[in-house]
Parts: sequence; C-alpha cells; structure tokens
Amino acid sequence: MLDEASVLILPQHRGFKRKTRHLLTQKAKPGLSRLMYDHEVGQKVVIDIDPTQPKGMPFRRYQGKVGTIIEVRPRSVLLEVPIGEKTKRIIARLEHVKRLKG
Repeated sequence: MLDEASVLILPQHRGFKRKTRHLLTQKAKPGLSRLMYDHEVGQKVVIDIDPTQPKGMPFRRYQGKVGTIIEVRPRSVLLEVPIGEKTKRIIARLEHVKRLKG
C-alpha cells in the first residue's frame, strides 16, 4: 500500500505539441502537386498541418482555419487568419497550407 510520501507528483508539461495525438495524425501522404502550386496575394487557403514536417508548423489552434495570403516568401507564406474578433498573422511553410476549393 502506498502512503502519501511515496507518491510522486509529476509536473504537467506544456510543450508546443501537447494534446495533439489525434489532431496531428495523418491517414495518407499528400502529393507533390500540393507543393508545386503557385500561391498569390489575396488568395484564400486552408491551414492543414503536415505532422511529418516540424519546420514552419503553425500552432495547433489554427488547424483547419481559412486565411488570406498577405505575402508570398520563397519557402513560406504570411497569412491573415480571423480568430473571433481579432485577426492573427501567421507564418507557415508551404507544406502546411493548401488552397481552398470552391
């Protein structure tokens, strides 16, 4: 039987990827055409995080959100995403962004 002195209380870790076990699971690999698409300023895109690419990964709160491209950079894009009453600016690499259909 354990007494109170022998029970260890571990601290809660608050890392960047905590609570993402089901959010960042991937069923199929995205194709290369997703990376070869040319992005333009003013275009609407969906933030779709690719868990195999940790570089340039946006925070998990923005998974599935629709944003507008403000600036196109060589390897990434600058997005403006409305969250509630605010508008957030996010830098995301091209692997984590796909164009909005429709």
